[in-house]
Amino acid sequence: MRTTTLGSAGPGVGVIGLGCMGMSHGYDITGPRDDDTSISVIRQALDLGATLIDTSDVYGPYTNEELVGRALAGGHRERAVLATKAGLVATSPTGGPGNSPKIGNNGRPEHIRSAIDDSLRRLGTDHVDLYQLHRVDPEVPIEESWGAMAEVVTAGKARQIGLSEVTVTQIQRAQAVHPVASVQSELSLWTRDPMAEVLPYCVEQGIAFLPFSPLGRGFLAGRFTSFDDLPADDFRRGLPRFQQDALRANLAIVARVREIADRAGVSPAQVALAWVVAQGDQVIPIPGTKTPKYLVDNCAAGDVRLSAEDLADLDALPAPEGGRY
Repeated sequence: MRTTTLGSAGPGVGVIGLGCMGMSHGYDITGPRDDDTSISVIRQALDLGATLIDTSDVYGPYTNEELVGRALAGGHRERAVLATKAGLVATSPTGGPGNSPKIGNNGRPEHIRSAIDDSLRRLGTDHVDLYQLHRVDPEVPIEESWGAMAEVVTAGKARQIGLSEVTVTQIQRAQAVHPVASVQSELSLWTRDPMAEVLPYCVEQGIAFLPFSPLGRGFLAGRFTSFDDLPADDFRRGLPRFQQDALRANLAIVARVREIADRAGVSPAQVALAWVVAQGDQVIPIPGTKTPKYLVDNCAAGDVRLSAEDLADLDALPAPEGGRY
């Protein structure tokens, strides 16, 4: 796979990474977990060059880091650029979208200082390569949260620190305290909000941009044609774009992506990912999967080069029906 760097001063990584959330959180949460397959997917991702492995303490909650830690044991840790997050906490076992755990903010410095130690214990490592503030806590000045994140770097527990779902102003306030290595936010053919301000600022500043849900939570890959295709307790059942009327309208976007994929001789998922990668040299999507065949397909997108015509046609796709959340 082609490589890039995680920010202007960061380590080399494949241009496609791996998001691990769905292995134990959010999607089909009442179905049986297949941790053995998930572990093999993480290790196969490293073999295929998808070296950026992304998790968070709140995924599970708290079990996804343990899963990733088990996958990276036995000499695999050295092959990975390991990223995790803090700043969100599970406030109740259920109650969120799709009956998933209800989540709240906690960006207090004392929480961040303790959360990193808990994450390292679950991950089975003495440091992470990227520690991210999962969300800015509206009750805590970002300078205080970011100062605690910077302490994690000083202590040698993280190599770099990043932000998630932030504005340009919030990035600038954080930069005044400590360098920002990365910004993680949703970006895909049907979610382009960061392209207005945040992504251009990251490109200008040499900050890596890590798009989550680059496949529109699987929709852009053509995996769903009806609301009923979603598992009973799946997170997506609570999202506006997956409600039946909106989903039916959004299938027109998928149909157009499929047409372009057929023209390019690749899969719809590869088209969607290649479009994201084309948005900047340090734009590194982190599609999530727990299925080996989807992993192989996603990773192959790292070497897909779309033509100018393909990119123009994808740029012209209509906006989706329904909001993100």
